[in-house]
Amino acid sequence: MNRKEISAGGVVYRSKEGNLQIQLIQDRYGKTSLAKGKMEAGETVEQTALREIWEETGITGVIVAPVDIIAYTYNHPQYGAVDKEVHYYLVEAKEGTLKPQVEEINGVDWFEPLQAWKKQQSSGYSNNDAILKQALSLLDIHV
Repeated sequence: MNRKEISAGGVVYRSKEGNLQIQLIQDRYGKTSLAKGKMEAGETVEQTALREIWEETGITGVIVAPVDIIAYTYNHPQYGAVDKEVHYYLVEAKEGTLKPQVEEINGVDWFEPLQAWKKQQSSGYSNNDAILKQALSLLDIHV
């Protein structure tokens, strides 16, 4: 029986002067990604997603809709095979100033939706393609 690990995060968006913007982070490996992290004891996946977004990017938001769940297995140096589930939500930014958590990520910024999609395609993780695509379609943007 593999050990199980649950993480949660989100595709964060905001409307600035009527223009939709999508938040992307640059992780510590220099790749384009989405804010996410491990669930802590006593948290719901929704609480995990919002806490991680706040910790990593300085933005507090509200969950608008679930996007999808990515499931994969990775090899942990100590525990061997770990079944990982990452729950992603569409999150509307409410307040805060972008402030990357330097221990965890290299940077965070806002992008126009099509620019965000291009960036994801060129320097993101392939399993996030479907997540971003689905989140954008929930916002009525089809790529």
